[in-house]
Amino acid sequence: MKNLLLTLALTAGCLTYSSAQQINTVPQSSADVGMEPIRQGNWMVGGSIGSLGYSFESESFNIQVNPRAGYFISDGVAIGAQANLGFRTSDADADNVWGYGIAPFVRYYFPGGASATGRFFGQGDIGIGGSSAGDDVALNLGLNAGYAHFITQTVALEVTAGYNYSKANINAQSDKQSGLGVAVGFQIYLPGRNR
Repeated sequence: MKNLLLTLALTAGCLTYSSAQQINTVPQSSADVGMEPIRQGNWMVGGSIGSLGYSFESESFNIQVNPRAGYFISDGVAIGAQANLGFRTSDADADNVWGYGIAPFVRYYFPGGASATGRFFGQGDIGIGGSSAGDDVALNLGLNAGYAHFITQTVALEVTAGYNYSKANINAQSDKQSGLGVAVGFQIYLPGRNR
């Protein structure tokens, strides 16, 4: 009888320990957020921490960092500004070029095709920029599509891909650059005053 009670006690203890371990070992990789982070009146702060691109005209490679801040003027629509800080190298130029600029943007989060933990979005920006090569101030245009995956209620990891165009001198054909780029980043979504 003692052996039977001891066996039952050990079995119950092992099952309790096993179920407790399963509950505590599941990491959080997403959050069910719905529309709450992208509601009117909220703010977003973050940016792309790694952006790689290739230019068609000069066969150059570039990498950029784009800090960004925006305000939701309606549910799913944000306006704001981003800084463009980058580095470009090419076979044609002996020197490496550092670039800078600022661009207002508009971002739209698509309601269809989204899950409870993520949203697809489109973003357009237009701005000005310059470089350490002493070029003229350039007009910069960008059109990007991306996906934001929410890991918590207020933080999302993002991936974007898109087309970028830059023209330094409107009268000269050779002063334009266009190319494709991909970026990885994050956004922090902050509730507005009324929330």
